Amino acid sequence: MNAPLKKLSELAPELFDGVRTGYVPPKKLRISSKLKMHRKWQKKIDPVTFEVIRHALWNVNEEHGSTIQRLSGSPVAMYALDLNPSILTEDAEFVFFGPYMQYMSGVTDTQVKWILENRVENPGINEGDMFIANDPWVGAAHQMDVMLIAPVFWKGELFCWVTNCLHQYDIGGITPSSFCPSARDAFDEGILIPPTKIVEKDEVRRDIEDIYLRSSRKPSAVALDFRAQLAGNITGRGRILALIRRYGAETVKGVMKKIIDDGERAFLDKMARLPDGVWRDRTYIECAAPGDRSTHRVMITLRKQGKKLVFENEGTGPQVGAINATYSGWRGAIMVALNELLCWDQYYAVGGALRHVDFNPTPGTLNCADFPASVSTAPVQCMEISLYPAYNVLSKMIHADPEMRGDIMCIGGTSQWPATLFRGIDQWGERYGYILVDPIGGAIGAFAHGDGISTGGQSRTPICKLPNVEHTEQTFPVLFLYRKEMIDSGGAGKFRGGLSAESCFIPHRTEKVLQDTLSSGNAVPTSTGMMGGYPGAVNRYRFLRNTDIAARMRRAEMPGDIDEVTGEWEELQLRQEEFTQNPADVYAVLWSAAGGFGDPLERDPALVESDIEHLNVSEATARDVYGVALRADGTADREATERLREAMRKERLARARPPEGALRKAGGKRKFLATAMLAVHATADGPRHVCAKCDTDLGPVRENYKERCARDDRPIQTSNPIVGDPSRFIDDVPQFRQFYCPGCGALIENEIAIASEPLLRDVELRLK
Repeated sequence: MNAPLKKLSELAPELFDGVRTGYVPPKKLRISSKLKMHRKWQKKIDPVTFEVIRHALWNVNEEHGSTIQRLSGSPVAMYALDLNPSILTEDAEFVFFGPYMQYMSGVTDTQVKWILENRVENPGINEGDMFIANDPWVGAAHQMDVMLIAPVFWKGELFCWVTNCLHQYDIGGITPSSFCPSARDAFDEGILIPPTKIVEKDEVRRDIEDIYLRSSRKPSAVALDFRAQLAGNITGRGRILALIRRYGAETVKGVMKKIIDDGERAFLDKMARLPDGVWRDRTYIECAAPGDRSTHRVMITLRKQGKKLVFENEGTGPQVGAINATYSGWRGAIMVALNELLCWDQYYAVGGALRHVDFNPTPGTLNCADFPASVSTAPVQCMEISLYPAYNVLSKMIHADPEMRGDIMCIGGTSQWPATLFRGIDQWGERYGYILVDPIGGAIGAFAHGDGISTGGQSRTPICKLPNVEHTEQTFPVLFLYRKEMIDSGGAGKFRGGLSAESCFIPHRTEKVLQDTLSSGNAVPTSTGMMGGYPGAVNRYRFLRNTDIAARMRRAEMPGDIDEVTGEWEELQLRQEEFTQNPADVYAVLWSAAGGFGDPLERDPALVESDIEHLNVSEATARDVYGVALRADGTADREATERLREAMRKERLARARPPEGALRKAGGKRKFLATAMLAVHATADGPRHVCAKCDTDLGPVRENYKERCARDDRPIQTSNPIVGDPSRFIDDVPQFRQFYCPGCGALIENEIAIASEPLLRDVELRLK
């Protein structure tokens, strides 16, 4: 681990097989001739037939997912919708994946390709088979995300695949529920199953199922989950075969291929409208293991060259502790943002776009960890920290096109999940273990044209919803005191990020609850804003011991905030294990909010006035961050606001470190907006960066525009009112770096960085 980490493109591919890294370089599939593939399809299909079958296939996939949801007894499936179905062609190109937890399907194609290359000869791929798999180094997000993969045959030929993935209740490991915060490696975690035939000739192989269930503390719950997945695949397979019988195999396959081809054409049309270049984002994850006070860098680089996109993670820190993700998790995470920002018009059909997207990771890193790294907590940590920065790089790439600019979305809430793992004896005297699902409520990030959505869910699970408090109380021995949206939590900006919420609860009808925390993003904000927008609130645990809550409840006084309760405060650490919550102990968990878009001083004062009225923003934030002057009646005074904002812009420049060299206005003609406040002009000296507000020259595009800005390194606490002292959790010093136009004081961009880190070059245009 002390040797420099290198990208796979710089190393011999034969050194890196999928079992160790999870990464297989792009290559042509090697499939044994023993397996007969259905390769014929109709090239010309009338529009009506195409649309009928296209919608039918989508509905097949959606019915597949809802079947699992209805049959699984797990709250993870019912409330968190932590599942996803897919349909793939015979050679593993995506036709559709579902609107549930999208990153689960993001690596289904790699899993199916692995099966095609490694399971044809032994044990064989035949009609009526299904393969179970949860190995993160083959194609799962983490061990609890169990895939069930079914080939669909027609007249002896492999026609397509239907697959699903579901987060299982418990599949082993040293911690109940299988999230293992202190795992040293994969051997401390749940069972690892590379693709294994568990259904043969439509019969469940009891020997394989017994091995799988033996690892679980809740085998009956896992068995029910497996049967829900089985029913989902049977439903999907049956519906596709019915379509084939009605329309013919070549017609149905022709529709599948056209869905993919249409998606490819739409993707290439977008690529043709965008400049070539490189876009980067840098963020941090903290607390890799109990007692760790370090921050760990995570980098993403997006390269566009003509029709091709390449994602890299070079510069990401080495794998460490229990926070890691595999290549499968990294790729699946990025595909969520790719689908939502570039393929949304294809309705969850990303197969065509993927023909022009490469992933080139660096092995041994936090999000391309080598076996046997600990990865069971990946989806709430290194996968989240891989997904959300992808929104930033993709959004900055597409900002150059005015039409595509409307698709931009800032980082959403729960960019790191503040996991609350609780277990013990429930109200029926039975053992249980679970994770608080409430942070699934998340928040949607700001758009380039409007505000984000408060507690709007998580963009990676578009149809997710918060579980009802009553459902959680019915299932587990807890009683909620409140759940509320938090004022000032959304990132400030011209358009504000959505607010997050806080849940507060006590044990109920049990002697105690045994708790673990599992979090990052409590010291350094991870829901960073974009193009001058501020970050959303960090995660926060608040724990109060020996309170007067029982006396208050006897007096029918329900607190509206944990601060109203009297007790002894205890600072919880980010990987604090096996601490006891007694009935008199009050626990409040706040999850990170969403990032804002654009300079807050550009926000319409009427919107800020409405924010105050609806408790989205406090009066102090309205004045100090948005620069809005309020009258005594709470309304915005526009003339006073303009004077205040002009004074704040001058104060910015007085406080900041000015750039070297004389200021000058840029000439030439505007080509496009690289970001909200960063224009590109064509000049006699070549293309140059320019302040979009006042035309101050910010240097040639071949250089980092930030070096020509006035730079202000501020304490991280100034980035959001709900960001506390980072020294509670980490030793590094994070900064909130702000870059102003040296001519007019407009905020061009923000950057969250550890003080010792160099400037990030987030935009590197390759213009002729």
